[in-house]
Amino acid sequence: MQTPSLRENPMGSRKILPLLLSMSVPPMISMMIQGLYNIVDSIFVAHLSQEALTAVSLVYPLQNLTLSVAVGLGVGLNACIARSLGAGRPEEAGRAAVHGLLCTGVHSILFVLVGLFLSEPFLRLFTQDETVLALGMEYALIVVPLSFGSLFHICVEKMFQATGNMVIPMFLQGIGAVINLILDPIFIFGWMGIPAMGVAGAAVATVTGQMAACACAILLFIKTNREIPITLKGFRLEGKVLGQLYSIAVPSTLMMAMPSFLVSLLNMVLARFSEAAVNVLGIYFKIQSFTYMPSSGLIQGMRPIMSFNYGAGRRDRMKETFVRSLQLVFLIMAVGMLLFLAIPGPILSMFAADQALLEIGIPALRMISVSFLLSSPAVVISGVFEALGRGGRSLIVTMLRQLLIIPPLAFLLSPVMGLTGVWIAFPIAEAAASVAAVFLYRGMMRRMEAS
Repeated sequence: MQTPSLRENPMGSRKILPLLLSMSVPPMISMMIQGLYNIVDSIFVAHLSQEALTAVSLVYPLQNLTLSVAVGLGVGLNACIARSLGAGRPEEAGRAAVHGLLCTGVHSILFVLVGLFLSEPFLRLFTQDETVLALGMEYALIVVPLSFGSLFHICVEKMFQATGNMVIPMFLQGIGAVINLILDPIFIFGWMGIPAMGVAGAAVATVTGQMAACACAILLFIKTNREIPITLKGFRLEGKVLGQLYSIAVPSTLMMAMPSFLVSLLNMVLARFSEAAVNVLGIYFKIQSFTYMPSSGLIQGMRPIMSFNYGAGRRDRMKETFVRSLQLVFLIMAVGMLLFLAIPGPILSMFAADQALLEIGIPALRMISVSFLLSSPAVVISGVFEALGRGGRSLIVTMLRQLLIIPPLAFLLSPVMGLTGVWIAFPIAEAAASVAAVFLYRGMMRRMEAS
């Protein structure tokens, strides 16, 4: 007999493909909107100067680190809440939510310190150009210390998603992105009587959008939440709950932060060639979000379905969810690859690309694009591991994709093959990671079936 939670919750009863699409399309749109933050800033800033574009590109790893911590904790919170709800234990879900909010507060304080005291030493690792450094500091000293809006917004967003509500998070992301898009040219170029703030204006527009989305998220959650009982009455920190959250959050954060480490390491290689090569990598990591962000959104829709049915003991629904997710991610990645192969020039031109940047960027985007399709199994399987609390396995796959193969290959091949040696490291790494992911997934499923 099905439990009441299975009868009442569509994650336990609705057909998988329509359920997955209904759960995934809103976060896919949300993630694409999230990708607009950095892209919009870079497009407008590129019209100031190439130095300004370089500065924003160099700050990207720090911005991505704040996002990584927020999403990492959110993924852990999402999985804990969804499993508790699937098992019919709402009070346990509520305790996890309170712990998640408190942890987000601590993370916010840490990033104030990171932004104020580590931004300049970090930027000096990659540039000795005082103009680039000054512009980078203008941007970093705003977007990093004031990232608490993004941190709390994402925390609340993941609580919505854990209950199966994917529409409100999409709406919230839209609010932040639209505000950023509107304010960017006003603050950067000084429209409507506002003094021109240049790079600092882009940063102010970004954090204003994040804070607006955060305020709306909190208000909507207070007004609409019915499934997660949140109360501070009798609350105390529980090591078990923190352990459950961070056993998923730490690997997920490290996985999300991998591009930060990767970009930082590759910038060291690319800086030997030219500033244009550094800019190409920065542009790539912004525009690839239009392929990986929809895929990540689909994985966000998949995770609570997998977690819920794992808690409910429905292995058949878990397997079907995995297969459907893999098919859809393959489709998304194929579209992204074809666009990068067909129109790399127009894509780069959005960033006011000069001839030097186009000469480097067009072959780079075409070579790297092959990695999209090759990464599909690794992307989906990593999401499955996270949903089932196997964060360590997911971390292994992501480290292979973004840290253990690409930088060493780039260092080894670039002296021999030039920039081509850097770009071809991407598809090689994705192919190797997908093979490893399939091997780990099969081993996990065999153990689950035997238990």
